[in-house]
Amino acid sequence: MATKVDPITLDIIENALKNARFEMDGVVVRISLSPVIREQHDEFPMICNERGQMVVGQFGSYIPSVVEKFGGNVNEGDIFVWNDPYASKGSISHNNDWCVMLPIFHEKVLVGFSSIFGHMVDVGGSVPGSMPADARTIWEEGLRVPPVKIYDKGVLNQGVLDIMLNNSRTPDMNRADLMALIAGCKTAATRVRELCDRFGRETYMTACDMLLDRTREAMRQVIRKYIPEEPVSFTDYVDDDGLGNGPFKMTLTISRRGDIAVFDWTGTDDQAEGPINFHIHEGLCKLFFGVYMIMSFDPSVLFNEGFYDLFEIVLPEGSLLNPRFPAALSNRLNTHTRFFDCQAGALGKFVPQLSMAAGYGTSPHFIFSGTDKDDKYFQLMELLFGGVPGRPKGDGFDGHAWWPLFSATPIEYIENYYPVLVERYMPIQDSGGPGLHRGGAGIEKVYRMLAAGKVSIHDDREVVPPWGINGGLHGGTSSKWVIKAGEETPERIPSKIDNLKVEPGDRVVFKTAGSGGWGDPLDRDAATVARDVRYGLVSRDQAENAYGVVLTAQNLPDEAASATLRKKAKEKRGEPPAFDFGYSPPDRQAS
Repeated sequence: MATKVDPITLDIIENALKNARFEMDGVVVRISLSPVIREQHDEFPMICNERGQMVVGQFGSYIPSVVEKFGGNVNEGDIFVWNDPYASKGSISHNNDWCVMLPIFHEKVLVGFSSIFGHMVDVGGSVPGSMPADARTIWEEGLRVPPVKIYDKGVLNQGVLDIMLNNSRTPDMNRADLMALIAGCKTAATRVRELCDRFGRETYMTACDMLLDRTREAMRQVIRKYIPEEPVSFTDYVDDDGLGNGPFKMTLTISRRGDIAVFDWTGTDDQAEGPINFHIHEGLCKLFFGVYMIMSFDPSVLFNEGFYDLFEIVLPEGSLLNPRFPAALSNRLNTHTRFFDCQAGALGKFVPQLSMAAGYGTSPHFIFSGTDKDDKYFQLMELLFGGVPGRPKGDGFDGHAWWPLFSATPIEYIENYYPVLVERYMPIQDSGGPGLHRGGAGIEKVYRMLAAGKVSIHDDREVVPPWGINGGLHGGTSSKWVIKAGEETPERIPSKIDNLKVEPGDRVVFKTAGSGGWGDPLDRDAATVARDVRYGLVSRDQAENAYGVVLTAQNLPDEAASATLRKKAKEKRGEPPAFDFGYSPPDRQAS
């Protein structure tokens, strides 16, 4: 007779697994050394069942292919590591991500897997940070390690570790971060074994299957309700590939066939010459669509892989989202985040009241490397944030990460460990798209260098603005500037650049993009607009011209004048557009 799990036991196991997943985070950030993982939390854990399906976590899909590669030779005490996107079928998407996988045994029976991947500061390659803006092949982007055992039945493979660390400019940080990932996976294994001891192994394994089934049924209902039978398409663009090519079109068509949601990327441009290609695993693609739908339509649903058979994915070979080896991949986040914008746009045509606008559209990087006054090599890498889009529930977040658990590197940390001062860190006025719900603002960060070195910058949304939805207007674009020591006139630099030489006293001004607004800005509460003006998020000009709000000398709304202005503005404009792109290439699909 099949094992039965009562609802209370199921809830206890579910929440215990959630807690174990967050405990993995806590262990990793306590042990790691790099600011990218320790301070910004660029690591993604998960706990899987014995078949390799993610039960709790953020990223999944890759365990079965790794197990298959080893022909089932998976033993207690084994720990696997890899970072090659092509050799792992896109389970991770650039060489900087080192992935660790640990099989979990209970009384010599395989009951699951724990896994984490995290971004390493440097894995070799042609430039510090291992993400060259002008790479044409993956060979230029650092060491590639296929899935190998770094521990074999509990014994460290020192040779593998030595090779991985010998190919990095930051071996000490990489070693600490790798051991942190391993410790996080071991922590999860301990918690899973404790659950098996407490409730019985069969009960635990059955509960995992029930959690997957419950998510599948919830997603089936979401698909039925929110995915249209008739196809809807949407197109957005990546600015460029770092080599002067672009913009690059990404086209997504969504439809439903019974209970099956179809996500078709046919029409997306061919793979780029530069490193913005996103080699995405089909299962990972399903995961990205699933997490967006859960967060948009029913956040109470447990995020796991139970719904995968309800999704059908079309990824044209040789395209930006399914490039052929050895296409460069290091700056794929410019494409990755546009993935979500396309999904929001397509669903926005079918359920506009539940969709959101476009965001800052990448994961901006700032990398500063050189030798300090003690002749010691340093390499600062920081992810910056931008405007998170306006949404049905309210305004977008100002200077926030796309990834929910990411946080900004504390300025005190940067200034304490690296020869740099942060002179300014603030939202950019008028960068949030006007709307009933304002788009989040981009941020301006000014770095003053205290040592000579080289800077790399990777960003996007400099050419193609983040669009607004349901009458909301597009947000502001990004820009980068350098101000030489002793001068005050800034010089504009590209959004993707490597080996920018800097000297002590030079300043780099990094401005990220904002995001699109949601809903008619002429309907936004006038007092809220006035508050945003007082906070410096909106200018008086934008308050009047975009929101129709006339302000007094004290930046309070003049109610009568505002009502008159808004009435005239609505009559002149007519019905607001469904989308406001702020950019019109010939093939823009706006209808």
